[in-house]
Order: sequence, then structure tokens, then C-alpha cells
Amino acid sequence: MTTARLVHQGYQFVRHVVPHVIRPAHSLWHEVIGFLFLSLAVIPIPSAIRTIREMQHGEGSPVRLVVTVPFVIIMAAYGVSSFRRARKISRS
Repeated sequence: MTTARLVHQGYQFVRHVVPHVIRPAHSLWHEVIGFLFLSLAVIPIPSAIRTIREMQHGEGSPVRLVVTVPFVIIMAAYGVSSFRRARKISRS
């Protein structure tokens, strides 16, 4: 076997195998990132509930709630968006 033929076979192998490896890896990446963002969205929820209960008794800070609620919404939106991208990649 000549070197040129060996290089050509290597090129053909990479050309056929790499796309089939990259797509699941890309989808898995989006799923991991989606899980991370959803986890970040869930962490401050107990604090927000506690703040709401404190505000009902006249003790809590509304600033804390104003910061927590948008944070949870943004993180959850990024998480859901990432899972949707992963699904779109796996379907193509």
C-alpha cells in the first residue's frame, strides 16, 4: 500500500466518521448546559419563597425578590432553550 492511498483512506475515514461523532457530542453538550442552567434556576427558589413569607409578615426585603425572580426566569429560559437546541440537533 502506498502512502498516498493510506492518506486517502484516512481522509475518507475522518470524513465519514467525524460528523457522526460530532452531532451526538454537540447534542450532549447542549443537554449538559441545559441541566446546569436549570439547576442554577432551582437553587434560589427556596430563598424566594422564604422572602415572600417574610414580606407577608412585614420583615422581608422586596429588593431580594426583585433580584431573585428575574434570575430564576433567565436561568430557566436558558436551560429550556439549550434542551430545545439539543433536540433540534438530534433530529437533523
